[in-house]
Amino acid sequence: MDDPLVLAALFVGTAALYSSVGHAGASGYLALMGLAGLPQAVMKPTALVLNLVVASIVTIRFGLAGLIAWRRLIPFLLGSVPLAFAGGAISLPGSLYRILVGIVLLLAAARLARTADTAAAEAGGADGGDPSPTPTPPSAPLPVAIAVGAGVGLLAGLTGTGGGIFLTPILLFTGWATTRMAAGMSAAFILANSAAGLAGNLVSLRSVPPQIPLWAGAVVVGALIGSSLGTRRLGTPALRRLLAIVLLVAGLKLVFLP
Repeated sequence: MDDPLVLAALFVGTAALYSSVGHAGASGYLALMGLAGLPQAVMKPTALVLNLVVASIVTIRFGLAGLIAWRRLIPFLLGSVPLAFAGGAISLPGSLYRILVGIVLLLAAARLARTADTAAAEAGGADGGDPSPTPTPPSAPLPVAIAVGAGVGLLAGLTGTGGGIFLTPILLFTGWATTRMAAGMSAAFILANSAAGLAGNLVSLRSVPPQIPLWAGAVVVGALIGSSLGTRRLGTPALRRLLAIVLLVAGLKLVFLP
């Protein structure tokens, strides 16, 4: 599992699945690195670098497809970017970081497991549209959007994720976005927070392993595949269940094992 080539192959699949739903895969990369036993100093900056690579591709692809509602997204970014920067500058004690990341992975696993059976319905069919015409959803109130963005941004910066795994369900639960709109908004949200998190602690890049060019190339391949599928349909139920299991195992390991 600690073989760089094995991790690269797993990163391809992770990036493909996550990018198909507008995400960049940080929780998946953290899960795999946690299972491989990589140290905290390596996990956080590596996840953010890979996130930046994938989120850039996904944002461009989803943007060109007209799936990013920029006016709805900006208030969330106003709150998230400064806090992601601040969170990135904070280096948590190793035990606390492992527990916090483990909780994030468990929440991500629950999210994927809950949506596995509805993935096909969320995709809106093969034509890429919503299952049926729906009214334009209301925008989030400005103060609420800023506050939500701030909370998610801080968590993203602390853990080395982009925050999309939290923003997407919030947008859907509140009815502030359709499924495909939420995917597009999450892609740009993740890109901005990943960049801010890294900027908050540029010195952490010294801990990025020498295998990063290999892994970056791997996630580029995955992102190109996944984002191409994601502009037409969302991730399949079987893949979501499989990834949920990986996140569950990794989360339990980080929380309960030394």
